[in-house]
Amino acid sequence: MNDVATSADPTQERITRRSDPRFEVTLYRHVGVPGAQRLAYYREHGGYEAAAKALRTDPGELVRTVQESGLRGRGGAGFPAGLKWSFMPPDDGRDRFIVCNADESEPGSCKDRYLMEDDPHQLIEGMMIAGHAIGATRGVIYVRGEYYLAYERLRDAIDEARAEGILGPDALGTGVAFDLILHRGAGAYICGEETALMNSFEGLRANPRLKPPFPAQAGVYGRPTTINNVTTLASVVHIVRKGADWFSRMGTDDSKGIHHLQLSGAIRKPGVYEIPMGIPYREAIYELGGGPDGPAKAFIPGGTSCPLFPFDDAHLDLPVEYAAVAKAGSMLGTGALIVIPEDQCIVDAMYNVTRFYAHESCGKCTPCREGVAHWLPLLFRKLLEGQGTMEDVDLIEELSGKIRGTAFCPLADACVWPVQTSLAHFRHEYEHLARHQAPLHPRKDRWKA
Repeated sequence: MNDVATSADPTQERITRRSDPRFEVTLYRHVGVPGAQRLAYYREHGGYEAAAKALRTDPGELVRTVQESGLRGRGGAGFPAGLKWSFMPPDDGRDRFIVCNADESEPGSCKDRYLMEDDPHQLIEGMMIAGHAIGATRGVIYVRGEYYLAYERLRDAIDEARAEGILGPDALGTGVAFDLILHRGAGAYICGEETALMNSFEGLRANPRLKPPFPAQAGVYGRPTTINNVTTLASVVHIVRKGADWFSRMGTDDSKGIHHLQLSGAIRKPGVYEIPMGIPYREAIYELGGGPDGPAKAFIPGGTSCPLFPFDDAHLDLPVEYAAVAKAGSMLGTGALIVIPEDQCIVDAMYNVTRFYAHESCGKCTPCREGVAHWLPLLFRKLLEGQGTMEDVDLIEELSGKIRGTAFCPLADACVWPVQTSLAHFRHEYEHLARHQAPLHPRKDRWKA
């Protein structure tokens, strides 16, 4: 029986502008509304109707619906969600887990935080649907340690859902068993990597695991596991409710559906904006964000783990789309768009990035332990303290190239990608410091006039 919603006329022109009258804010519709975190409010607005349908639908049909929608993971990698679900092995009697990666630690990213704080039942409903699709009776929500309010709101929402029979051995009276475990992280960026997250949840040191085996084969406690991001799971609720065609009609052939840009840095109207995929970065920055707060030199399209772009026409006119951004040399990432002002020393900005990743390195592998956590910050400090040389600039470039693609997990790549592109586009600022001159754009709290 197929209870999943379908929608009409897929031949309609795609929605690629936020100003399109057919576009409606969906995932963020209730964010910021007082009392929206309560079960009564959620049910008044159609809450758990999609889950009630989904739990009575064949799991394979749910997987196909998500595949047809074109939903890709919104945690950064952009892997097709339905395809990931399809990797789960045939039922062999073992427990299965659906895990929500809510360890949102990417600098500049905050979209998941507000969903968990103001609309936690939306995430719970998405977990129920995804759990049924992959045959899991238990789910884990792994919340970033610093997200105190999100953790408390999720805890209260789970308690409400259990008390009303939404979660438990007979979820929503469908005869399907499903319950949730809420786990709070300990404040480590590395736990955003899915295998390190699983180790942390199991009480082990949060080091990444070797893959294969992949989580679908051996995940939490060695059981088949699927891991999705908060926004990915929340999107599933509306795909089931409104249909795969509704979601796929937004965006482009490559990148479909809803996305969330988090605008920060030197911008007049910072915040989280729900958009259809495919809008140009120029529209996002100027029409949504009000434009840069003064002249800008660069922007990072998806959080600090992404290569940066110069703030020029060619890059501003790129669509918010996986393929186009990748072809231009960066990544869509989490959608955390950071504008770097013209009067910011790029070397100082990249030192801030490297210090973050140096602090967050787990130390498991040599390229990250020695390159990211020691040598890169040391070389940046030399330049910024007036002790650097042209050889140090060359060494930063060489070291970044040797680190990239050689570490155990993507954390080291996340560190060197913005560094490499800053050298490619703004090498003159590095060389200016190597000549023992003050930065072209000194920071008042570091450099004397």
